Amino acid sequence: MSANARRILRLALLAAFASVPAAAGLGSAAGSRELHARVRAFLDQARGTWRDLNVPYEDGQILHDLIVARGFTRGLEIGTSTGHSAIWIAWAMSKTGGKLTTIEIDERRHRIALQNFEKAGVAPYVDARLADAHEVVKQLPGPFDFVFSDADKAWYTQYFKDVDPRLVVGGCFAAHNVLQAMAGIREFLDYVQARSDYHTTLDRTSGAGVSISCKTR
Repeated sequence: MSANARRILRLALLAAFASVPAAAGLGSAAGSRELHARVRAFLDQARGTWRDLNVPYEDGQILHDLIVARGFTRGLEIGTSTGHSAIWIAWAMSKTGGKLTTIEIDERRHRIALQNFEKAGVAPYVDARLADAHEVVKQLPGPFDFVFSDADKAWYTQYFKDVDPRLVVGGCFAAHNVLQAMAGIREFLDYVQARSDYHTTLDRTSGAGVSISCKTR
């Protein structure tokens, strides 16, 4: 798929959420041109080199564009890995005046992620925690207006249930790898698509797939 076609798909995805109320209490743009140049250079230089279960470049762009378009400021990421998606999310939140809390259970990946946040220049916009998301997610006070899940797929539905009470109306829960045959994915999609208080769209820009469920009431 060409870059232009991918961009058209992203714009169509954002348009699909135009009728969903935006989350309240959103901040104003705060990103600087210097940070923009630094993050873009880091991401472009590292493109295609990410391993350790990180999202592809295209999916990072999807998350970034959604956050900026909706003005999200209170983010939660479940599964940092070494920080690729978190950099995209934090970069977006530097523009909206927000901050990301991200959770990783593996000490090595957590340590590398911290280094990557510093290199990319987004460390001030990230609260990175070394912890077990099974326990921590349900303990976080919130509220959140954006959640991205890219940890153990069999736990996706439980993560959603745990964070749902603290996801504001207009907020979105995004999940990765939803087009792949992994344990727990079908159950998760069936669950979120059956929720009448959420509007769910699947982005197929990459082979992995991203579901985006926005809370309508």
